[in-house]
Amino acid sequence: MKKNIILYGLVLLIMAAVPGCGSSKKIAYLQGIETMTPEELAQATSLYDARIMPKDLLTIVVSTTDPEASRPFNLVMPTVSQGISTSSGYQGQLQTYLVDNNGQIEFPVVGMITVKGLTKRQAEEKVKGLLRTYLKEEPVVTVRFVNYKISVVGEVARPNTFTIQNEKVNVFEALAMAGDMTIWGRRDNVKILREDADGNKRVTMMNLNDPYVIFHPDFYLQQNDVVYVEPNKVKAQNAEIGSATGIWLSATSILISVATLLVNVLK
Repeated sequence: MKKNIILYGLVLLIMAAVPGCGSSKKIAYLQGIETMTPEELAQATSLYDARIMPKDLLTIVVSTTDPEASRPFNLVMPTVSQGISTSSGYQGQLQTYLVDNNGQIEFPVVGMITVKGLTKRQAEEKVKGLLRTYLKEEPVVTVRFVNYKISVVGEVARPNTFTIQNEKVNVFEALAMAGDMTIWGRRDNVKILREDADGNKRVTMMNLNDPYVIFHPDFYLQQNDVVYVEPNKVKAQNAEIGSATGIWLSATSILISVATLLVNVLK
């Protein structure tokens, strides 16, 4: 009788010491998207254009048929070891323009130009229009982002900051670059942290289980966005236990050893 009581108490002790486990029923992304009509999906095909913000780094290249004419408008640092060929006719490394807090850059010859809030194409057209005073022909102006970056943190396999070459990335692509969510990540409450051109900060919630998330206005990320994947309840509960888990396991091991000894003694 005593043996059974000890074994029963041992089982209860182990059940109390081991944290409860659970499994999420909402693992798949875009649940139910297969039921959406082609007309609905077509609404998500609009193209996204990044807009220039303060602290962005830009390269601006001005090209003309006469390299000498466009030379004064290209910020190029001559280098012998490596570089790119420019319309100015020599090898060099492009210097970058830092957009200041007022959304302006200082352009050679022309002076200060406000570019905040413009897309690359709009900035190219603006510079092109300003150069008509100085050039006899219509130049080709190319604007590129140098520091278009996004960060992915939280419950993902490889949290990191990533530089986006094509200046276009949606939230699923960002997660893919970070190795996707872990099994502990909440798909229904992903947070997008964003700061706009005026320095205002906001947090947007996204439910990646919802197929209509592809229509979300923030589905495509902007430069310097931070994607945060929140841990689910199981992971949060395990984290609360923290270092105490090792102590409980050690104590449980000792109790099991003692109980086993007592059972052998009472045989």
